[in-house]
Amino acid sequence: MRIAAVQHDIVWEDRDANFERLAPQVARAVGAGAELVLLTETFSTGFSMTPGIGEPEGGPSARFLADRAAEHGVWMGGTCPEIADDGDLPYNSFVLAGPDGSTHRYRKLHPFTHAGEHERFRAGEKPVTVAIGDLRITPFICYDLRFADVFWQAALETDVYLVPANWPSPRRHHWRTLLEARAIENQAYVVGCNRVGTAGDGTEHSGDSRIVSPLGELLATAAGTETLVIADVDPAEVQATRDRLRFLPDRRA
Repeated sequence: MRIAAVQHDIVWEDRDANFERLAPQVARAVGAGAELVLLTETFSTGFSMTPGIGEPEGGPSARFLADRAAEHGVWMGGTCPEIADDGDLPYNSFVLAGPDGSTHRYRKLHPFTHAGEHERFRAGEKPVTVAIGDLRITPFICYDLRFADVFWQAALETDVYLVPANWPSPRRHHWRTLLEARAIENQAYVVGCNRVGTAGDGTEHSGDSRIVSPLGELLATAAGTETLVIADVDPAEVQATRDRLRFLPDRRA
């Protein structure tokens, strides 16, 4: 499967403006052969914790992903603040929409307490893995990247991890290093999709989106501008790596 990460800026708290800006970027990714297009964390609002920023599950952001998936015949992923029926606070929800109309959700396990996300967002409960043909995909979100144990839990059932983010520039070295570490230690592809630009709260983002192989090799990278990061991922390569270097069976709980 060819995966494209759209490294993009975000108009603060303006869904319609972001939909308008992102639609042609998605089309360019599809034109480059992408079968799965990944947008950033909170692609439609920015990493805002303004009260009332949440939208209903299946709201405008999820519909944008589903509409693009149907329009182009591809899979679409990104995160948005979604309020479930059983609560007032939103989840930071990763929505994966398929060309057949199917939708899968993963809810961010680790709210970013350093920035107060735990006060504005609910925590999810468990990882989610989705099979697309022979490819097994597990999404995580931004701060989740710091917690190796949840990546380990999903490793045996995963070929590729998707990690959309709003990762700040002052800790860009952490972002780049942890993406490679998660690929190496789990012998799986890792697709990191980070935003660029300045958020409405003044936080700077440098992008550094990348696709990492099961051996930790950089297959595609980007710096600090809006661009596409594209690479082919193959579940057979994951299995071959794990058969050749049998590290995972040596793990002890």
